Amino acid sequence: MTTEAELIVDRRRLKRGLTLWRIAAVILAVAAIAALVWPKGSIDQFENHIARVKVEGLITGDDATLKLFDEIAASKKVKAVILEINSPGGTTVGSEAIYEKIRIVAKDRPVVAVMNSVAASGGYITAIAADHILARGNTITGSIGVVFTFPEVSKLLDNLGIKMEEIKSSELKAEPSGFKPVSDKVRQVTHDMVMESYGWFTGLVAERRKMPLEQVKILADGRVYSGRQAVANKLIDGLGGEEQAIIWLETERKLDKGLKISDWAPASVLNSTGLGFSSLASGLLRIFGLETLAQKSDAAKLDGLLVLWHPQL
Repeated sequence: MTTEAELIVDRRRLKRGLTLWRIAAVILAVAAIAALVWPKGSIDQFENHIARVKVEGLITGDDATLKLFDEIAASKKVKAVILEINSPGGTTVGSEAIYEKIRIVAKDRPVVAVMNSVAASGGYITAIAADHILARGNTITGSIGVVFTFPEVSKLLDNLGIKMEEIKSSELKAEPSGFKPVSDKVRQVTHDMVMESYGWFTGLVAERRKMPLEQVKILADGRVYSGRQAVANKLIDGLGGEEQAIIWLETERKLDKGLKISDWAPASVLNSTGLGFSSLASGLLRIFGLETLAQKSDAAKLDGLLVLWHPQL
């Protein structure tokens, strides 16, 4: 017959066991979070190395990515940078911000861009920030241009018997509006803004690729180019991947041979896109390898002028 004292001992033993399991669960959770947050290859970053940075998906100039380039610029152990680009572009402002950060990094160390499947529009802006650009023969690049899109649903509202009223301080305030047809004046001022941004883009290409502006404008009609076409048109420097990038660094920029390559990445996939529900969903889609769906989720959040190419968006 079990005594009351034995029951008390058993309960204490069970409670200790549950406590140990809870501690183990907390340790595992912390380890999982650390695996996401801690940059890959960070142990190697305490010695001289080449930093590999992946620029993937839609470019928005998020704080985590910009901070990453600041950290690379401040590191004395990074002797060169390889940008691995697989992006259809994104916002004009985001692309501009990343371009500026890369140029700061490139002030005292060489930067090479390696294009993967797509490095178009804002992805191409990221690439021309580098000192040398490589692509695969079938990489899709180019798409030099700017677009500003908005829905116009006035006819739908008429069919539903809905009328939008507005009181505003001036004719061009809050224009263009999706609630009414675009007037000639609104269309003109919006077009002027797009063309001003387009002039910035083409001027950047002319400067970085050392090409006459008129030649750039012929190429910058919005079309995309294969890697081979991009080489022929002097939009990039050559064909190849990371191996060719390292050869260029060692031969042309006299980088020490045999340096390790270490991955530098934003704090985490989830943190780099924010903490909202849609950003959380986008981050999870990327974790599970559903990049196309993640890009569509991100595209729905883009505002302002865009430098973007993707037939599925």
